[in-house]
Amino acid sequence: MSSINQDPTAASASGITDDLEVRIRRKLIRQNFMHLIGADLTAIAPGRVEAELRMGEQHLQQRGFAHGGLTATMADLVAGFASVTLIPDNFGVVTSDLKISYLNPGLGQKIKAVGWVLKAGRRLHFCEAEVWCDDVLIAKASATMAVIEPS
Repeated sequence: MSSINQDPTAASASGITDDLEVRIRRKLIRQNFMHLIGADLTAIAPGRVEAELRMGEQHLQQRGFAHGGLTATMADLVAGFASVTLIPDNFGVVTSDLKISYLNPGLGQKIKAVGWVLKAGRRLHFCEAEVWCDDVLIAKASATMAVIEPS
């Protein structure tokens, strides 16, 4: 799997990662769609987020693969929250652009998505994500997140 060019261990040494995780988990409370599909963030670091979900019948398309919308949602989720880790608490982000390439059918028990920020600008964050089903890469995505300043 890919990684960003930051060392999360450096952040945790100063306590930043713990505070970041609390802040991000607080924002997750309002993520109703994420809760509906059963996804949960499993790793949170500055500029990088991972999420997982256990596959169920409700996640499958007519041929028994993970639905493409689920795969895109997981990519969007991790790219978006990777971006959120780099903005002040009173700011937000929305997806401006999402491009996904489906590489393999999602057959398995667990979906894992990894998202990271390639470049964080003042108004736009350029992100990437990978979505895995068990140990098979099923999709790769690029996303642009627009930073929303408080009113």
